[in-house]
Amino acid sequence: GVWHSPDAGKSWVRHRAPFPLNSRIQALVPLPGESRGLLAAGDTGLFASHDGGASWARIGAAGDLPTIWSLAVDPADPRTLFAGMRPAAVYRSRDGGWRWERLDVAVATECAIGKPFVTRVLVDPDDRRIVWAGVEIDGVFRSLDGGDTWMKVVRGLTDLDVHDMAIARTSPQRVFVSTNGEVFWSADRGETWTPIGVKTRWPLPYARGIAVKPDDPRVLFAGCGETTTGETGGVLRSSDGGQTWRNLPLPVRPNATVWGLATHPADAARIVAWSLFGEVYVSEDAGESWRKIAREFGEIRTAAWLPA
Repeated sequence: GVWHSPDAGKSWVRHRAPFPLNSRIQALVPLPGESRGLLAAGDTGLFASHDGGASWARIGAAGDLPTIWSLAVDPADPRTLFAGMRPAAVYRSRDGGWRWERLDVAVATECAIGKPFVTRVLVDPDDRRIVWAGVEIDGVFRSLDGGDTWMKVVRGLTDLDVHDMAIARTSPQRVFVSTNGEVFWSADRGETWTPIGVKTRWPLPYARGIAVKPDDPRVLFAGCGETTTGETGGVLRSSDGGQTWRNLPLPVRPNATVWGLATHPADAARIVAWSLFGEVYVSEDAGESWRKIAREFGEIRTAAWLPA
């Protein structure tokens, strides 16, 4: 389900309604242009909050969609949504999630882990016609026409086990992809990909979440670990677009892979990181120092923070 803290992690409320019992929420996405707006999605559908997560309502009917694994909102039109599914597929809604169409993306139907799934969908913040989908395990797909047509773009992407993606608004723009054991970047809209060399630059070999500092596209944050679960993890920061990395000083040894990171343009210095097995860490100074939230959870797949 969804847990909500109204006081920066001091206290927590678990939301039961309208989420069905044992809902697995895979995506939490702030709504552009609405400071208190948030979408949640997973195996029981799509839900919206307009009061910073204090209350929720279902969008659409139960069973309308397969399991949603990732979600993106068009920054120029918040009523246009893209959902990445498991089994792998990409859907689009033009009315805020009430009606959906399955897009024509030629994604694999089988892979080494069984059924592939779309781990990340992104809409280009500078050109809404460009939409990205990262697939575990089938690489990266790109649309140049708002999702109408798609192309697989994997030249140089030697690991197709895509975990996360992020866009850095540098000049030229760079797209980053984290995979099972590498991070790749592209400066030509995915025509070619270059690895950063995780094995020689990172303390742990497994790459997971990746995020760009909202006010400085040269600064990247990444979550890492030993394996999918692993016995520990870490948060890394690069100040030069991924060329060099620093292991950031968490207050305790994480209990698993650091699965993801959440940022928000309202405060570019606040970074929220979480481990797969329920630990949450918060930095108010872009990673220089961290505090661990006292409350621990079971398994965390996604998180978001909103300004008060």
